[in-house]
Amino acid sequence: MRQHTPEFIRFLINGLTATAIHFAVLNVNMTLLAFPSAGLANFVAALFGVSASFLGNYFYVFPGRHGQIGGRLIRFLLLYGIIAMFHGAALWLWSDRAGLDFRAGFVIATGIQVGLTYLGNKHLVFR
Repeated sequence: MRQHTPEFIRFLINGLTATAIHFAVLNVNMTLLAFPSAGLANFVAALFGVSASFLGNYFYVFPGRHGQIGGRLIRFLLLYGIIAMFHGAALWLWSDRAGLDFRAGFVIATGIQVGLTYLGNKHLVFR
């Protein structure tokens, strides 16, 4: 387990950076651009967060596993597409349907996302 600790720390740093980008865009979409739906605003924001995440994972979290960028990108996009749909659906249910604050829903959905993305990246994308 200790051998994976530096990798996991890099993953957390990269994830926090991508999440900050995701949340910043979501906040702009909701507060400045007045998107009519938190789910739609989150989907758009996820595109920015996912892009930052791939670049960080490729160059920073899993260095030395750079071969076949095309295949890695496809697997990454499939994994993150599924996770983005989960994240968007969770926020839609939380905010649009239940009427709860989008920020709390974002935190809950993101917590679940962390575990799924690390395992998916490690075992599927950057193996």
